[in-house]
Amino acid sequence: MNWKQRLYRLTHWEEWHYHVKYIPLLPVWLWYILRARSVWFFTPANPTLTFGGMDGETKEEMYTQLPPGTYPHSVFIDPDMPEDTLKKLWTASGLEFPVAVKPDVGMGGMMFRKLNSMESLLRYHAYIDRRYVIQEMIHYPMEVAVFYYRMPNQDKGTVSGFISKEKPVVIGDGQSTLKQLVQQHKGVRFMEAEMYAKHRDKWTTIIPNGEAYTLLEVSNRTQGGKMISLAHEMDDRLVAVMDSISKYRNTFLYGRYDIKCNSIEAFKSGKEFSILEFNGCGSGVQHVYGNKYSLFQACRMIVHHWNMMFKIARYNHSKGIPYWSFMKGLKFLQHSKRELKHLKMLEAGFQEA
Repeated sequence: MNWKQRLYRLTHWEEWHYHVKYIPLLPVWLWYILRARSVWFFTPANPTLTFGGMDGETKEEMYTQLPPGTYPHSVFIDPDMPEDTLKKLWTASGLEFPVAVKPDVGMGGMMFRKLNSMESLLRYHAYIDRRYVIQEMIHYPMEVAVFYYRMPNQDKGTVSGFISKEKPVVIGDGQSTLKQLVQQHKGVRFMEAEMYAKHRDKWTTIIPNGEAYTLLEVSNRTQGGKMISLAHEMDDRLVAVMDSISKYRNTFLYGRYDIKCNSIEAFKSGKEFSILEFNGCGSGVQHVYGNKYSLFQACRMIVHHWNMMFKIARYNHSKGIPYWSFMKGLKFLQHSKRELKHLKMLEAGFQEA
């Protein structure tokens, strides 16, 4: 990283490390701990998600709580499953290539892959040593994120954030190599080593003029994805759709839904959409990005969401849902930290076909 890149990151808070951005808010978090008399005060906010959805929840436990037909057709695979059994399960599933695969407990898009053949699936299966899911590819053109919360004793919730998410893509000019285009891309220019590892075969190739080249199949902001505000599309119709999803089991009360849809209009009509994930208490308030907010404005928005999370958790606790004990939460976080380290190792070592 050259000095210009370092200066840019220093002067743009959106590029700061996750932990650095939250340092000014630490006293607020400590205040909630004191008020609840529990370090894990948030766990009752989504009582049927592991750790309240702060960290380490599985995709399987999430999907079983969503209305049927609102999420991709999914098959969960144990890493020690024999290849013959996997092939039989594949045939019985009705899935067709291409498919998406990702760990059941995923973090930051690591080990997410789009696979186009049985050969690539068997290679992935032989490599990964964690439970994972095979999913149908959802071909709707838009990916959106909806931040939603609702007090358990209320029928109508609140949509506090609505954004569209775009994968990192470079457009060829007929003169620049892929390496040069990556260096110019705002979202991934600080990830040159990661991009080289994934695209080494085309790293010095000149991308034809006007050709769109997808760098990653995920649209996470931490991996170069672009966030675009859809605040002007927030209305009662959108809230009604999210209420119907949240109240299916009456258990998803706070967090962010990542959704693919055919159009905003179709989604707000409750049609042609598929929920990729629900992120609970650990959800980043992604709509603070890409809107030219100051750090102060972003902090105010984050504190507002934390306050709602605290209120929901406190209400559920008053109805008999316990906070996690200190030792239970500590042991779980230590386990999650080990899993994150292992996922990073898997991601770094996986050889693309």
